[in-house]
Parts: sequence; C-alpha cells; structure tokens
Amino acid sequence: MSDLQAITKTLITGDVKKLQELVQEALAAGVPANDILQKGLIAGMDIIGEKMQSGEMFIPEVLMAARAMSFSVEILKPLLAEGEATSAGKVIIGTVKGDLHDIGKNLVVMMMESAGFEVIDLGVDVEPDMFVKAIKENKPSLVGLSALLTTTMPMMRKSIESIEESGLRDSLKIIVGGAPVSQSFADEIGANGYAADAGSAAKLAKTLINEQV
Repeated sequence: MSDLQAITKTLITGDVKKLQELVQEALAAGVPANDILQKGLIAGMDIIGEKMQSGEMFIPEVLMAARAMSFSVEILKPLLAEGEATSAGKVIIGTVKGDLHDIGKNLVVMMMESAGFEVIDLGVDVEPDMFVKAIKENKPSLVGLSALLTTTMPMMRKSIESIEESGLRDSLKIIVGGAPVSQSFADEIGANGYAADAGSAAKLAKTLINEQV
C-alpha cells in the first residue's frame, strides 16, 4: 500500500520523472497495473479535484499533475488487460453554440479523463442537434454543457430541450458549468447538476453516474 500512497503523493506534486519511477517500481514489485491506476493515480486526481475546489491548488498546479498522470498512464496502458481497467462511464462534453471558449471545458475534460471517464469532446460552438447526434452514436451516461458568456446561456436550455425532444433525456444525466452559470440556472433549465470548477465537475459526474447504477 505504501507504493500506492507514494504514487498518490508524488502525483499531487506534479513531478513527472519521480512519478514514472514510482510506477515502474510498483510494477516491478508485482503491484497490478489496474491497482496503480485506480488506487494510486486516480485516487490522487480525486484529491487534486478537492484541493482545487477548496482553493488549495490552482490551475497551473493541476495541469502539472495531469501531465504527470498522462505520462504514467502511458506506462500502464500496455499492461491493462482489455476490460480490466473499467471506465467510470462515458461522458459527452461541449461548449454550446455561439460560444468559442474552451479553456474551462478542456480542464474539465482533463479532470474527467483523470478520474477514469471516457470523454467525447465535441469542442466549441456546438449546435443542439450535434449533442443529440453524439448521444445517439455514443450512448453516454452523462452530458456536460459549458457556456462562458451570458449571451450563450439560453443555448444551454435549447440544447437540453433538443435532447428531451429526441427522447434521449431519460437515459442520461446533464450537468452545466461556466463563469456565468449558477445552481439556480441549472435548476431552472432542468439540468441534473451544476459544477463551479473542473474538480467539482468530475466529482459531480461520479456521484450522478453512481446513482444510475
């Protein structure tokens, strides 16, 4: 267990080289690749998400940790048996039509992937129909809508309405986020949840998807 705790602590510091060494050492000691991923790396990113939420960690530090994680996951990928590393769930995410902001969305994608989700990123300026098409094709458990402008917030409502009209709403959860968005707005447009930042988005996604199981 100490191997995994060391991996978690080193991930939080963002030390790429040291983390890779610890991952290699754990593998050499016979620790299963999936344990290293779930109990070492993903556990570390969960802590980082909490620290980001509480203001103890900031975006540059989170990016460093995520970079260290991605390098270490590359070491584990060939060793993870098909189906052994179970996905936390499939998520579709995009910035709504009329909005070209993607920094916040990209950070959410990174945190979601680090938390073990399979993420389909539709990018920016996403039409409501594109969300519907992607849901039909990918059958996700959750959809994330992002808006960084007050003028594009109504497009969140329109996107949710399009998903409802397509008959796909009951099979998934929808979360929203972005600087001008609030919990009351999320409630008003019928979203299942609101996340103020990338760390809380990943945590919320886990909670909502676990409710569906």
